[in-house]
Amino acid sequence: MKAALCKTLDGPEGVVVEDVADPVAGPGEAVVRVKAAALNFFDTLITRGKYQTRPDLPFSPSGEIAGVVESLGPGVTGIAAGTRVAAALGYGGAREKVVVPAASLIPIPAGVSDEVASAVSVTFGTAMHGLRDRGRLQPGETVAVLGASGGAGQAAVEIAKLMGARVIAAARGDKLDVCKAAGADETVDYDSADLKQALKDLTGGRGVDVVYDCVGGTYAEPAVRALAWEGRFLVVGFAAGDIPKLPLNLLMLKGADAIGVFWGEAVRRDPARHRVNMIDALDWIAAGKLAVRIHAALPLADIRDAIAILDRREAAGKVVLTL
Repeated sequence: MKAALCKTLDGPEGVVVEDVADPVAGPGEAVVRVKAAALNFFDTLITRGKYQTRPDLPFSPSGEIAGVVESLGPGVTGIAAGTRVAAALGYGGAREKVVVPAASLIPIPAGVSDEVASAVSVTFGTAMHGLRDRGRLQPGETVAVLGASGGAGQAAVEIAKLMGARVIAAARGDKLDVCKAAGADETVDYDSADLKQALKDLTGGRGVDVVYDCVGGTYAEPAVRALAWEGRFLVVGFAAGDIPKLPLNLLMLKGADAIGVFWGEAVRRDPARHRVNMIDALDWIAAGKLAVRIHAALPLADIRDAIAILDRREAAGKVVLTL
């Protein structure tokens, strides 16, 4: 079978497509024939050895897949060969077949395509874990999403709206239309506005209840300064590249919380909660309540180009590999 393999930590240039042996399911496992494998910004980091997960070389990028169960290992019950499924892997999805713990497989509802199903776990899973499980978002509260035009940000906008929040999306001016299309009530342009003042102005001086920060860097501190009393600052990612250092007195003065959102570890520690979130998300997509935006769908052979799209910050939505 074909597999994309990261052989050197040089980003896209270190990834090649080669033939490897077909996998065999062990006890409690299933072999899934992959139909689509989604990429995320962390694939630009993991292929450079700069992500918190550092697999041994060679490894396959892509942390989420959709496909069809091909075979089952000993002791697997509750799922049959031929079932369409999605799964979160962490990494290893960019190959024609993968071995997955059977308990991690989520059935794909009718009407949801493989490309869409493959692109749900990381972005919508993180948004639901962040806003629902960690941020305790309530109907009527205001959420500011930083990095709202990317796949993770768009998912947060949509989930927050479904949860009854008012959403302010922050992004660069040429991508604000993407945020509006995802359902944002208001937008802030990083390039032409002072972030803190803009968030204050849009909330009548009160501040925002929740900040969902996918970006980090220089935007984190002004966003914290724009929190309302007892606001929650959700630390989701660092797409800007720099990990900010926050003055802790700001949290004290606002009675605010800074909350880590480590979705991958949460999935490992509490797979049952992740399963509930994913079933809800896929059902909402099937019902037309959520829309997964696919920026590009490229064949496995073009994985270097696919990762490069994310590297150049060009993606307005998910980048998916098709197999």
